[in-house]
Amino acid sequence: MGVGISVRDMIAKRAAEEIEDGMVVNLGIGMPTLVANHLPAHINVMFHAENGVLGTGPTPVKGEEDENLCNAGGLPITVVPGASYFDSTYAFSIIRRGLLDVTILGAFEVSEKGDLANWIVPKKIVSGMGGAIELAQKAKKVIVLMNHVDKKGNPKIVSECTLPLTAKRCVDVIITDMAVIEVSQEGLHLIEVMEPFTVEQVVKSTEAKLTIAEHLT
Repeated sequence: MGVGISVRDMIAKRAAEEIEDGMVVNLGIGMPTLVANHLPAHINVMFHAENGVLGTGPTPVKGEEDENLCNAGGLPITVVPGASYFDSTYAFSIIRRGLLDVTILGAFEVSEKGDLANWIVPKKIVSGMGGAIELAQKAKKVIVLMNHVDKKGNPKIVSECTLPLTAKRCVDVIITDMAVIEVSQEGLHLIEVMEPFTVEQVVKSTEAKLTIAEHLT
């Protein structure tokens, strides 16, 4: 089960609600980059990119891209007033010093303990994990965006990750096409269900155990 463009934007829009004024935020490759397009005008944040930009903006209008501006995934970006440029060494020092308020990442699997697997599927060729390890371990809050099940309908929120881990016990919030789930020391807590799904459908599509918020019962 894939995630269509409209669904991707729906997930990104919900993720934007987690961002507060004045934050420094890193957006991972893929769906997370769409979050910048859904930030309310009154919320002022500085988006961070590992390739050396602080202050990236929304996706540029087609035909108005600047060939000298891109994010860590190589996609065109805009910048906001006050943006700054530096090398990747400095960009990673910002991450490793714990100066990011939020990082928003994609994932292949998340466990009920908040373990994250998002950098490789065995037997698939990848260029590397990029800044995933540092981002997952050092950001003050880690939000994961993904589809709730894989292309075969298998749950991606699992009791234990089967794929190589990026980091252990790092995820704080999971936002999918079906639900919003908070991660705590007690486990996974279902706090929102996306239309047109039901609580029962979310539970059935989740391998890990969920506790249900009172307002959903």
